[in-house]
Amino acid sequence: MSFLLRTRPLFVAVAIASLFGCANDPAPNEQLKLTEQAVAQATAVGATDDEPDMVTAQSKLTQARAAMAEKSYKDARMQAEQAELDARLAEARVLTEKSDEQLAQVSARLDRLRKQLGAAQ
Repeated sequence: MSFLLRTRPLFVAVAIASLFGCANDPAPNEQLKLTEQAVAQATAVGATDDEPDMVTAQSKLTQARAAMAEKSYKDARMQAEQAELDARLAEARVLTEKSDEQLAQVSARLDRLRKQLGAAQ
């Protein structure tokens, strides 16, 4: 009986330790894949290393990979999420810039057509 009383705290301590072990963050493999896809998509639409957001995204992705190697999964997840958002921001800025250029071209064409129609009357 005294053996059980002495070992019970040990079992409780082991049980608590195993619960905390399960509460650790899992490896953010899916988040890293999403981030890599976001960086690739931003590059595909024309984001380059000249874009500050793209530089930040790539830097944070590198940090996320390093944190993964160190098994600092919470930090890796945070860095990867931030990198994904930066890459998406770079993509959005490039697409907005392209849209603005297309809008300017269409406006210039409309102005020329208006002048031609005005001159024809």
